[in-house]
Amino acid sequence: MTTALITGSTAGIGAAFARRLAADGHDLVLVARNTGRLREQATELHDRHGIEAEVLTADLAEDKGIEAVAQRLGDRKNPVDLLINNAGFGHKGRYLEVPMSDELMMLKVHCEAVLRLTSAAVEAMRERGRGGVVNVASTAAFLPRGTYGASKAWVVQFTQGAAQDLAGQGVRLMALCPGFVRTEFHQRAGMGTDNIPGWMWLDADKVVAAALADLARGRTLSVPDPRYKVLLGASKLVPRGMMGGLSSRTGRKYGPR
Repeated sequence: MTTALITGSTAGIGAAFARRLAADGHDLVLVARNTGRLREQATELHDRHGIEAEVLTADLAEDKGIEAVAQRLGDRKNPVDLLINNAGFGHKGRYLEVPMSDELMMLKVHCEAVLRLTSAAVEAMRERGRGGVVNVASTAAFLPRGTYGASKAWVVQFTQGAAQDLAGQGVRLMALCPGFVRTEFHQRAGMGTDNIPGWMWLDADKVVAAALADLARGRTLSVPDPRYKVLLGASKLVPRGMMGGLSSRTGRKYGPR
């Protein structure tokens, strides 16, 4: 039986990964900031699927939180076979409307934590000759809009570059880039969603199913829905300067109000 560690496991895509992996028989290490929610989740998954679910409370916006998770990933006696770097958040507001401290916190969680946790996991996985890492990014990574998209673009570039460097060593790395997913993400950021068309929403469980299938195929990038694949393909045909204006207007129309 293998073990998967999931950051941001108590809600949204992270919770969907936990449900799916537990149903598939994987033991879990569940990571989030809220100990109460983690324990409830661990108990539910254990009782429903008979797996072991370890709880690790950690805030990835702090060094001590990142280090605690990195130490668990590096535990050779209790190895982690699959890392899901899912923890993340968004800001309501455009560039210069968000306090610099909040912007730096986003970079800490989206970039520094992903780098450090991926590295801790991969070092141990490479020794065993097997393992996998899914870094959750976003289709926003491909659109020139905002610091959120910029941080997710870093996740994509880092993941694909690391995957290339580790080719042939038994460790798979993949960036997952969903579009709008019905989770707590927008509510926590204070973003309104009533103006987002229904056809743009994705189901978290279906996103996870597509992601795991793409990981098994050895892909380094997963865009888990044909609608978004078409949109991203079309965006490549538009000049980048024009795309910047379009994405800005689209953000005002479909983003937070």
